[in-house]
Amino acid sequence: MRLLFLLGMRNYRIFVVLTLLIILNGQSSFVARAAADRKVHIVYLGEKQHDNPEFVTESHHQMLWSLLGSKEDAHDSMVYSYRHGFSGFAAKLTKSQAKQIADLPEVVHVTPDTFYELTTTRTWDYLGLSAATPKNLLNDSNMGEEVIIGVVDTGVWPESEVFNENGIGPVPKHWKGGCESGEDFNSSHCNKKLIGAKYFMSGFLAENESFNVTESLDYISPRDFDGHGTHVATIAGGSVLPGISYKGLAGGTVRGGAPRARIAMYKACWDDFGVTCSSADILKAMDEAVHDGVDVLSLSLGYRVPYFPETDVRDPIATGAFHAILKGITVVCSGGNSGPAAQTVGNVAPWILTVAATTLDRSFPTPLTLGNNKVILGQAMYTGPEIGFTSLVYPDDSENSSETLSDQVRGKVALFFTTSKRSSAVLSDAGSVKRAGGVGVIVAKNPGHTLSPCVDDFPCVAVDYELGTNILLYIRSSGSPVVKIQPSKTLIGQPVGTKVAEFSSRGPNSIAPAILKPDIAAPGVNILAATNTNTTFNDRGFIMMSGTSMAAPAISGVVALLKSTHRDWSPAAIRSAIVTTAWRTDPSGEPIFAEGSPRKLADPFDYGGGLVNPEKAAKPGLVYDLGLEDYVLYMCSVGYNESSISQLVGKGTVCSNPLPSVLDFNLPSITIPNLKDEVTLTRTLTNVGPLNSVYKVAVEPPLGVQLTVTPETLVFNSTNQKVSFKVSVSTTHKINTGYYFGSLTWSDYVHNVTIPLSVRTQILQNYYDEN
Repeated sequence: MRLLFLLGMRNYRIFVVLTLLIILNGQSSFVARAAADRKVHIVYLGEKQHDNPEFVTESHHQMLWSLLGSKEDAHDSMVYSYRHGFSGFAAKLTKSQAKQIADLPEVVHVTPDTFYELTTTRTWDYLGLSAATPKNLLNDSNMGEEVIIGVVDTGVWPESEVFNENGIGPVPKHWKGGCESGEDFNSSHCNKKLIGAKYFMSGFLAENESFNVTESLDYISPRDFDGHGTHVATIAGGSVLPGISYKGLAGGTVRGGAPRARIAMYKACWDDFGVTCSSADILKAMDEAVHDGVDVLSLSLGYRVPYFPETDVRDPIATGAFHAILKGITVVCSGGNSGPAAQTVGNVAPWILTVAATTLDRSFPTPLTLGNNKVILGQAMYTGPEIGFTSLVYPDDSENSSETLSDQVRGKVALFFTTSKRSSAVLSDAGSVKRAGGVGVIVAKNPGHTLSPCVDDFPCVAVDYELGTNILLYIRSSGSPVVKIQPSKTLIGQPVGTKVAEFSSRGPNSIAPAILKPDIAAPGVNILAATNTNTTFNDRGFIMMSGTSMAAPAISGVVALLKSTHRDWSPAAIRSAIVTTAWRTDPSGEPIFAEGSPRKLADPFDYGGGLVNPEKAAKPGLVYDLGLEDYVLYMCSVGYNESSISQLVGKGTVCSNPLPSVLDFNLPSITIPNLKDEVTLTRTLTNVGPLNSVYKVAVEPPLGVQLTVTPETLVFNSTNQKVSFKVSVSTTHKINTGYYFGSLTWSDYVHNVTIPLSVRTQILQNYYDEN
């Protein structure tokens, strides 16, 4: 501009320059708006049409090129090409471009990217898999040595002792993956235990353009900044480590469910002031895992209600899992942490093994002695010195009080009440009291068993509302109330009972009510496992965490052991073996309760088939198996159109007329959400036990429900390895009801093959449907 001024014709030049600037600014703002309007979309094309991945990727670029007009624009738009388990791609598209590409006949779905969130010593002894027992599933399977567990999560801390390769043989021959280099991570960090590590963040970056890679606290590599991924990988397949304790509590040997299984980490979750996981990244991670040769996929990730249908690519886990299970890979997912409310369970696709969380038979009683000599047992993880008799106060936060919190609690122990269901409420109140000069805190809260230690081992003790009210009555009735707090103890075994954790998401399934979810339960409360050294509370890198995130990898470890001993079992057979042999009591024979308000006996919507029993699952006798044709019938039965099903499975599909019944889907459960008139459904059992076997049926019918099973005896031999039976179900109820529960068991007096029954009478709904 200065040169133009110097050349004369000043006014004319200014006019020309201003005009050009206005035009260019208009163009740049248009381009900026167009770029801003571009969002990551996942274009799902179903089963891949080429075995050569390069051809698949080239077809994706060609499709984008024809839409966008140039190779350069297509290259700039492309985020991922999915080319191993299925065909599809993620690309940055405007709404109109997404609609154009969705209208192409070869496209199944186009959906915008979505974001997911993240949803352990005693576990294995508790479940009967002690390494000291010479004959059990753990030792019979050689601890899962030939099995590869793929984990999609926040990454891995490779220096952790849980990834030591002591006593582990060569990498399995079917492994095709590797270790990807990045920030503070390279191939030397992998070994015969941690055999794979990759990271995926293109989807995350495309949706978070302000994310500064150079300033991020997270590692731009497979390395785990958050610690969650390392924790869940430890639970599934961590190596054996003796002598681990947490703050002097919960000590013992730490190991994964399959301690010689191999771990492959696929980092698809990123910490940007909170962990998020792009669906595009998750789908790419699962696609790579299928290619690499994993045997089990473990995902402790979840979405929030409302959930997406199983064939909607906005649920990338369901989509990726479908193609994985067709290749023999069992996919295990957490059920979510939105309990105890009903209809909150996630990851509900019928080909996924969905896991609920229970407590262990372990607690951390912390004695509180009041001035009247009454002892109340709270729960805490306090290992500091005993707090001798100290003034006890219930802070007054009413408008009539002129005292600050500091005035009220300095030098005292404070009692608080909270309506929060999370353990973080205890930490929050403890922090407030500590800053105000208090010496301890007791928090009365909704009953639950998730615990966290307070900072600097500040004494913070949780009690339920009943105990909290007793303490409050003592404070109000005493002229000078005092309390003594003793250090926490570790109590294992009886009389501590197993409970479904309050946070564990509950059924029924909100997408397909006839599909029981969750499938199974496993320990997920206060689980000790490895983490990164950024979040550890001890010098060896271990921490206790709670969630269905911890329960899912426990099942992944069990699956790895079963896969070792039964290489020919399908994912559905493995799921059936786990569900039909589960404990419906805790291992000591006592009932399993479900935490919540009020606490009640657990039912199938809390824990599916029950608490996993690994030893029984290894020899189930019979299994309810499923193959591709069964899944096609399921999708027809719930109304997916034939063209979508054909593209999903990679071959032409014609649904029968009338449509098949979803009640005939061969699950190890029977759920009837809308019973009015009598219905008859079919199940098929496959013999995986002794060749010549005879099973007889026993039924515990739900209240007010009549069941007739035909035949009542199943005979298996060399020519009859699969046998079907029918169940006729009717109701005596005359009104709409809630769900009632029962069970159906086939027994040869050695094996008991039990499935849960869940039935709801819905007369009024059927009336409106018919009229």
